[in-house]
Amino acid sequence: MGSFSMGSLVASVLAGAIGVGYIMYGRRQTRFTPVISGIALCAYPYFTDSLLWLCVIGAVLVIAPFLTDF
Repeated sequence: MGSFSMGSLVASVLAGAIGVGYIMYGRRQTRFTPVISGIALCAYPYFTDSLLWLCVIGAVLVIAPFLTDF
């Protein structure tokens, strides 16, 4: 991993918080897609270094439960 900037730190914390919310929502509603998206939102910041990619991947994962209906 490279150097951390304040923007990437904030994006990582925000992605994790949204991920936890998606996991709780998906478990309560017994929906598979929000749970998987929440797990991915919590995990992907560990593997992504660039702020641009943090935002792009995060946006895709946040929108994913609304595009699928499992």
